[in-house]
Amino acid sequence: MAAVTVDDFKSEKVSKKEAIAFLQENATVQFLKDQKLFGKLQAIAKGSSKDKVLNALTAFESDPVARKGDEDADLAEALEQTKALKIKEDEAKKNQKEAAKEDAAVTDEKVGFTKKIIKKGKTHMKPEKGSVVSVWYTGQLEDGTVFDSNVENSRKKDRKALKFKVGTGLVIRGWDEALLTMTYGEKAEITIDPDWAYGKKGMPNAGIQPNATLIFEVELEVPANIGV
Repeated sequence: MAAVTVDDFKSEKVSKKEAIAFLQENATVQFLKDQKLFGKLQAIAKGSSKDKVLNALTAFESDPVARKGDEDADLAEALEQTKALKIKEDEAKKNQKEAAKEDAAVTDEKVGFTKKIIKKGKTHMKPEKGSVVSVWYTGQLEDGTVFDSNVENSRKKDRKALKFKVGTGLVIRGWDEALLTMTYGEKAEITIDPDWAYGKKGMPNAGIQPNATLIFEVELEVPANIGV
């Protein structure tokens, strides 16, 4: 940009911002730091008084050492670093806002089950997502009709716990989510909303009508490698 003189500034031919921009383009880094004019132009201009800028221009005109030579690349490099830092800060703020929106969306989602503990677990340990669990269960409709069970509908010697990887979508969502809140050895009654069960389609072949709320009595076995 064109040279800015003290007289130009006094006669208000140039603004504070223009004067500071001139100094940032033509003065050494050390001079700008001494005059507290080093940094982002807009912020520096906003925080600097006219007297401060006038004194800086006066000092610049009277001090040849303050002028940036061809070999002085520090200012350009420092300003580029400042711009890069500002970009990173803006990106970090944007990422934080997006993460906050995602967290809010998860928080606002209604939990699709309720749990009532019948018997406390024998340990304080809970299954992790993807771990294999063994479950005893009886499922019934709201009117008390039992539609499935691995406890009641077979002879004792033929009974087998249901085993699967929890939290991986192999069972209805209500089961996946509820079992992850249970401790090993815990027995609970889990009431699951239709959206987290079989939804609008239901499962007519199993006696489950569309939009049915399901009630399960579930017991989570203690793995042999944990012990009690």
